[in-house]
Amino acid sequence: MNGRGTLSNVIELAKRRRHKTFQIESSAFVVYHSNKLGRIVDISMDGLSFSHVERDGTPRKLRDLDVFLIDRDFYLKNVPVEANSVVKTYQPSFSSIYLGRYSVQFGELTKKQRSRIEYLIRNHTTEV
Repeated sequence: MNGRGTLSNVIELAKRRRHKTFQIESSAFVVYHSNKLGRIVDISMDGLSFSHVERDGTPRKLRDLDVFLIDRDFYLKNVPVEANSVVKTYQPSFSSIYLGRYSVQFGELTKKQRSRIEYLIRNHTTEV
């Protein structure tokens, strides 16, 4: 994928997920491109999706991201991602800000990263 996407790309990515998808109970976020913040919408052992705000309408391809819970002692750094797509969902007419959603598939996870994601799903989510 080229980093840009449509709703059909996001649906296709969700279909490819082999594992159940879970909704985060706590305030879960990702940091991407070193300094941008997104709120996690859902997660599985295959990947996650998150909402985001951008200043321009040109999303860049993600290589990795950090995952953290704002109200818990959980921080997972440099989680690799492979396939990702973006849906621009809304642009207010009075602003240059875009509200959208990234859907990403995890890349090659280390044993520790896999264990931490399992912990996150087991302890801080509900099944969708």
